[in-house]
Amino acid sequence: MQLSAEQRAADLALLQLGRRLRADGYRFTCVTPATQAHNNARPEAQQAHSLRDVFGWNRPFAEQLLCADQLKQMEVAAILNREGPWLRSNVRWSSLDDMLLLHSGFPTQETDAVFFGPDSYRFAQVIHDHLQHRYQPVQHAVDIGCGNGIGALLIAQAARHAQVTAVDINPKALRYTAINAALAGVANLSIEHSDILDGISGNFDLIVANPPYMLDARERTYRHGGGALGAALSLRILEQAIQRLSAGGTLLLYTGVAIVDGRDCLLEACRTTLQGQQWQWHYRELDPDVFGEQLLEPGYDQVERIAAVALSVTCNPGTDSADERTM
Repeated sequence: MQLSAEQRAADLALLQLGRRLRADGYRFTCVTPATQAHNNARPEAQQAHSLRDVFGWNRPFAEQLLCADQLKQMEVAAILNREGPWLRSNVRWSSLDDMLLLHSGFPTQETDAVFFGPDSYRFAQVIHDHLQHRYQPVQHAVDIGCGNGIGALLIAQAARHAQVTAVDINPKALRYTAINAALAGVANLSIEHSDILDGISGNFDLIVANPPYMLDARERTYRHGGGALGAALSLRILEQAIQRLSAGGTLLLYTGVAIVDGRDCLLEACRTTLQGQQWQWHYRELDPDVFGEQLLEPGYDQVERIAAVALSVTCNPGTDSADERTM
């Protein structure tokens, strides 16, 4: 990924800001947009009083709240917005275990916004659980639609010898992933622009993905899953990723499903796609009801609920290789 001199300077400033926040002991747990809006609507939250208010809750702040060096870095990074007498950051930092992760400011209205939130924490737990119980070491892994890179970073930290690739169609996501990797001190991570795995060579013993799964009228990259009720991208990833699994390799897909009249369209697709002895798979609901406010949006008239689900698909050893399956 080629960056201009201006972009490189901006990304270095973001990295330095992240390092300063970590050194200051900054931590913030990112919440849903609805919870963020509720907290920020409280009378006492109309102005930032701490670093968490500035870079977590994303509240307007007075210039004197930050030191001159921090303000200068924000200006170089082009993340400092002026709103009358107030300033506001257009990025946030959130924490997960010992990692500090850069992502887009609130609200995430831009078409190229880089999302991080409760889905990211659930996705991380799915990866962590898999790595804890995996007997075969990870050698070659990829995070499809990496966003701010959380999936790739978790794998790269847990398997320092592995070759880990983070791919996304959003250039800003790739930039933020690179910054987060540098902040985490991860060296075994490569970053590539790709639609799913287009242009990415080789097979993988671990593929992870946390795709968008909503119908979004503005078709924002981080949110819009396309097709029937936002399921199209999840289905494309399932169909394409299993063709790139090595024998014994696993796909971990964390996503959401719109449940209509008690039916789960993704589960039905899995039963069709994953027939035969070649695959060992497991599907479960992690949360039966997420983003309930989405049911008020156009296209969701018949949707009962949106469930967060996790799919694990393993290519059984001894079956045809991934290369043979793609011939």
